[in-house]
Parts: sequence; structure tokens; C-alpha cells
Amino acid sequence: MSESFSAERDAGITEQPPVSKTEREQASIALVPATTSGMPPTAQSFFAVVNANGSLARGFGAVSATRLATGTYQVVFSHNLTGSAYVGSIGLSGSLGASAPGEITVVGRAGVPNGVFIQTFTSAGVLADRGFHLAILS
Repeated sequence: MSESFSAERDAGITEQPPVSKTEREQASIALVPATTSGMPPTAQSFFAVVNANGSLARGFGAVSATRLATGTYQVVFSHNLTGSAYVGSIGLSGSLGASAPGEITVVGRAGVPNGVFIQTFTSAGVLADRGFHLAILS
């Protein structure tokens, strides 16, 4: 082990281990080439901006948004989202004002392969109606 690596490790700074030839070969098998805009041709991104009352403010690929109960929502998209990544953030739908602080959870909607189940909370962990932004990466 090099002296500088050892000193960095002792200082709490670590490096990734080198990639083996086998790991590099396995990674290249799954590689999908990017387009000129940087995304692989099979990549899909969708989004929805939802008001606290559950109405869909805008979106791409978003078909509907519904408030199911206090702080509980469902957003349905035009594509099967099974195996996608869901990213949510509390926020207002416009450019005026400031959103109340809070938390958000997102997960695929059970029984609805093109749906996402969202819950929003106060910072104290109590279900509360909050506007949110949702991004789907497929």
C-alpha cells in the first residue's frame, strides 16, 4: 500500500479499489450507447408537478394525479414504471411563495404498474397535504 494512500485512509479519506478486467468486461456487456444528447436511446424520463389538493399542475407522461387522503396521493403515467426510479421533492407548482417544510416518500403503486404512491408529511412526521415534484427515471 502506498504511503500517501495509507495517510489518506487514516485521515478518513478513501479511494475506490481498482476495477478488475473481469468487472470492466461485465460492465461493458450491459452498456447502452448514448445519443448525441447524452441519454441512451432506451432511457425515458417523466415528471409530474402536483398541487397540495392533488390536482396535476403539469407533467410529461403524467396522465392523472389524485389526492387519496390527507398527505396521500397517486400519480399515474402513460408508461409502465416497473423497475424505474422515483424521485420526489416537496414544492409549490408555481414560482411565487415558498413551500411549507416537510418530507416526502415515493414508491411504486401496488396493483398499478404505471402508478406511483406518494405520501407527504410535516417535518414532525405527521401526514399533511403538500405540493410536490415527482421525477421518474426509466
